[in-house]
Amino acid sequence: MPLLPVPQPFSLELTTARFRAFGLDRATVWEDGALYRAAGGRELRIAAANGGVEVEPLDAETEPLVRKLLGFDFDLVAFSAWVAGEDRLAPLVVRFAGFRPSLAPDPFEALVTSITAQQVSLFAAVAIRNRLVERFGERIGRVWAFPPRDRLAAASEEELVAVGFSRRKAEYVVGLARSELDLAELALLPDDEVKARLTALRGLGEWTADWFLARHLGRPRAWPAGDLALRKAVRALYGDVDVRAAGARFEPFQNLSAHYLLAQYLTP
Repeated sequence: MPLLPVPQPFSLELTTARFRAFGLDRATVWEDGALYRAAGGRELRIAAANGGVEVEPLDAETEPLVRKLLGFDFDLVAFSAWVAGEDRLAPLVVRFAGFRPSLAPDPFEALVTSITAQQVSLFAAVAIRNRLVERFGERIGRVWAFPPRDRLAAASEEELVAVGFSRRKAEYVVGLARSELDLAELALLPDDEVKARLTALRGLGEWTADWFLARHLGRPRAWPAGDLALRKAVRALYGDVDVRAAGARFEPFQNLSAHYLLAQYLTP
């Protein structure tokens, strides 16, 4: 099986923990020590190997997806050097050595996933998302391809309610799918402009925009201060602080810091 080198340090098990922490994810399946995704109508398999990961198939279409999915662009060496001066955070970075935050490869999928997770438990969000991909996506081997934007643009709000969305969230998803927002263009814009364009759409608030910056674009300074789990994690380490203001403490590694703070909720 073709080998794709991964920047070190790296742990496939830690990097993929979020895909099994809240139940089976139909679009990103962990099975028998390997991760499966749909890629261009094909089943993609990613397994751990010395110095990297075995990827089948590995080609010009699948390699960029794998790189994003496994957080290749995060500079863990620089982060580890910086965190040495952060006595409270450093033990988490040691504990989860090799954890690379996984990024959502597709912007539309990232936003719909965030809408699904608004104000519900992540277990409930994964269950609803699974019903969405089974109803509107395409099954490819072990996994389901996440439904493309045009498929959900053609769906009715009633169809989304039928798979578990609230009426309001169904409106948000269909509205996003039918909007004129160029999601690919967002990658070319600065953080503030990305947030402004996203929050201009109904149902996409600051929390969703911050996670889009963090978990799709991988922006270094993304800091989802409104996330309840992150607020809990920050205050557990630093006391009753203003979590939004505390983001400055982790400059310029807010995104990595947030992910390492949250990693303790993904792994026993």
